[in-house]
Amino acid sequence: MLNLGERSDPNVEVHKFYGGAVLAVCLLALVFQAFLHKYGRWSELIDLPLLVTIYFGVSRRNPVTGLFLGGTIGILQDALSHDNPIGMYGIAKTMVGYLASSIGGRIDTEHPLSRFGLVFCFFHFHQIVLAITQRVLLNHSAPLFTLRLFLDSLVTAAFAVPLFALLDRLRRPS
Repeated sequence: MLNLGERSDPNVEVHKFYGGAVLAVCLLALVFQAFLHKYGRWSELIDLPLLVTIYFGVSRRNPVTGLFLGGTIGILQDALSHDNPIGMYGIAKTMVGYLASSIGGRIDTEHPLSRFGLVFCFFHFHQIVLAITQRVLLNHSAPLFTLRLFLDSLVTAAFAVPLFALLDRLRRPS
């Protein structure tokens, strides 16, 4: 009988982290995202909660865990921001967490170039989900793609490479 909480492929390495590391990193990302915008527009270029969702989703490789982690981070981000109604980031990050966890076991996510490409694609996927959700649920027009979003995705993906290398240090040795 297959347990839904475990992967059936024995060749896929599921990374374990030190106790409290996931919670601490998620809370730090949310706090930085919520309060750094007071120090300039440069902080709006990077979506730290999205990066944390992608990193832990890809590392843990469990779609259910990625789904719940993304949903929790998204709802908390909605609660801390005043830009969106509660639920918008929750929906988008839930889908990103699930997809990142599902893809994490199928491709090499340790190479810096693959991490860059993965974050770049997930950034745009996140934006598409946000735009569609806003159009369908709120009847607000939101851009699917702009030059600003393209630049934000490049900056976010470039920032993710060293951030992910730093977060790799929180892994417990196997």
